Amino acid sequence: MSFTPLKTLGLAGTTLLVTLAAAGCAKKAPAPPPPPQAGYVVVTARPVPLDIELAGRTTAYETADVRPQVSGLILARRFVEGSVVKQGQTLYEIDPSQYRAAVAQAEGALANARAARVDAKAKADRYKPLAAIDAVAKQDYTDAVAQAQEADAQVKQAAATLESARINLRFTTVPAPITGRIGRSLVTTGALVTNGQSTVMATIARLDPIFVDIQQSSAELLALRQQLSKGGVAPASADARLILEDGTPYPLTGRIEFAESLVDPTTGSVTLRARFPNPNNLLLPGMFVRAQLAQAVAPRGILAPQQAVSRDPQGNASVLVLGAGDKPAVRAITVERTIGADWLVTAGLSPGDRVITEGLNRIKPGQPVRPVPAGSPQPIPQPQPSQGKGR
Repeated sequence: MSFTPLKTLGLAGTTLLVTLAAAGCAKKAPAPPPPPQAGYVVVTARPVPLDIELAGRTTAYETADVRPQVSGLILARRFVEGSVVKQGQTLYEIDPSQYRAAVAQAEGALANARAARVDAKAKADRYKPLAAIDAVAKQDYTDAVAQAQEADAQVKQAAATLESARINLRFTTVPAPITGRIGRSLVTTGALVTNGQSTVMATIARLDPIFVDIQQSSAELLALRQQLSKGGVAPASADARLILEDGTPYPLTGRIEFAESLVDPTTGSVTLRARFPNPNNLLLPGMFVRAQLAQAVAPRGILAPQQAVSRDPQGNASVLVLGAGDKPAVRAITVERTIGADWLVTAGLSPGDRVITEGLNRIKPGQPVRPVPAGSPQPIPQPQPSQGKGR
């Protein structure tokens, strides 16, 4: 029991020290938080391509249907289906027997006509001096001259018949009219084909290069032409890019060839035709694609990042810009379209304006901020000391 006063004194001392430490902490005021960091970008005026994306379909650069020009039985097929054939390459052979006979017959007729011409010409030459001295009747001489001219005409006719027979004989070998990839054969060996038949024997398509027919509404085309006439935009280059059916971009760039001068009354659209290189035959006729092209360029376009633009309930667009004293201010703007990750601003911003893009959720108009270029490292907040451990 003699130790109780000492314990009481120790407890009282400890309580006094804790009270003094708490009082010391209460006297030290917390430091004010630093102003929020505001990341900004400086907008500039530069040429901005006004890209559009339109639907299109691929079309073969050249297409040729293989048809017979003479009648007969097919003796052989000289190509592999699905392969690339060269112009002039033999595709089919038709039985040439009757056409060889026709050539031989035409050659005999020509020889006979030439012999008759020699006889008729010789007779006319003999009658000429005799008619001059009235040794023969002038009518006989006139008849001899007419027979010679008739014989000459028969020679020309026989020669033409021979040429026609030779052409038909040549047509018994069916050549490829163009260079390209040939499809399946629609006739087989032993089949009978006729001149002028509606059924094709095969189809050849040239796929490199390849056309893409793009559809653009007449309203969009009219608006573009009005912009061009007012001078607000300038014509762009005729380059075009493709997005394939699976969403992947086509690696090669094409070029717009022309735009049709007529509007399709059923669709209200105008067809633009672009030509693309297709060395690996990745594009096939009839494929659906999306074409991206720039028909005009805004010569002094201003782009604002999309994350910097906000809208009020009425849909009006605005941004926060750094004004006097590096204080944020709301600026109403007019935006026309998106260009990639940016908005194209047509009113409200000038070159050199600093638009805030980072820290927007911590910034209020008129409050002090610490401006830094966008993409600067964010400050790491320091842990505050605990109020119960002031020493």
